[in-house]
Amino acid sequence: MMRQDGIDGVSVDIVQGRERVDADPLKSVGGTVHHQTVKITPAEAAKRLGTGWHWWHSESIHIPIGSKIEFYFQGLWHLLALYDEGMRKNGETTVDGLRSRLRSFVHKLTFVPAGCAYRECHEAGASTRLTFLYLNPAAFRASDGETALLPRLYFEDSLVWETASKLKHTIESGQAKHAPYLEALSGVLAHELSRVDQELVREPAVIRGGLASWQKRAVVGYIEEHLGEQICLLTLAELSRLSLHHFCRAFKQSFGIPAHRYQVQRRMEVAKLLLADRTTSITDIALSLGYAQTSSFSSAFRKTTGWTPTVFRREFE
Repeated sequence: MMRQDGIDGVSVDIVQGRERVDADPLKSVGGTVHHQTVKITPAEAAKRLGTGWHWWHSESIHIPIGSKIEFYFQGLWHLLALYDEGMRKNGETTVDGLRSRLRSFVHKLTFVPAGCAYRECHEAGASTRLTFLYLNPAAFRASDGETALLPRLYFEDSLVWETASKLKHTIESGQAKHAPYLEALSGVLAHELSRVDQELVREPAVIRGGLASWQKRAVVGYIEEHLGEQICLLTLAELSRLSLHHFCRAFKQSFGIPAHRYQVQRRMEVAKLLLADRTTSITDIALSLGYAQTSSFSSAFRKTTGWTPTVFRREFE
């Protein structure tokens, strides 16, 4: 079991993939009670894996299908949620007066500025995987002046997604030498969030030339069901009813990365959760994710996260 400093000095224990905050996770400022991390109720319904350093903290969340769950957050840091996959049978999400009952939030983003109240409740109609990025406002002020950042619900923006993904992977690499890169990425992310017109608060962005919602659901669903297999791009193109050339271009427009790289990243997200369970060998994890050789899996994992599977597992003992 590894203990590390969490947000604002809160001690965090990582146990079998779950993050447990030992100290009181609440802070009262000006009469308002602030949560340091997203409060998930019931806590046992979610699998949490988090790490962080200085101004940045990343947390991977997995909600099994059928779970009834509620998220709540109102903190001193900005919160950016990245939904890799997810669909709810019913429920509602609010951020300071904004409201959405959107059922499918695959590849959607939600941004909660520091001090804003965020609440999300739903019954998971499908397996839900998302990332919470906690970002100290000081990192944004230093690189983006006094530009006010607005709350946004379930929007799509390939540039924001790509920059946030880079930020997440750099945080998870766990190396202090990356601080200048983290600061630079924070500045870019702040700029990208502030450039989006206020209308994005109310309506998801329409990315011209990208995949339609039904196409994204079909493709992502197929990839998730076949993570342990080599997926043929032509199969994905046929699911989308597009030519191979058009599909590859539309997929990258919608997700910010090529389809093959998307599958590798999803494999690595699942691998991190599996590595938290020490009863499963690294060889078995590699085989379950479609890697014939453990060395190939280790190479892909290190390229994506900055750590080898063995070191990653040891850090979260």
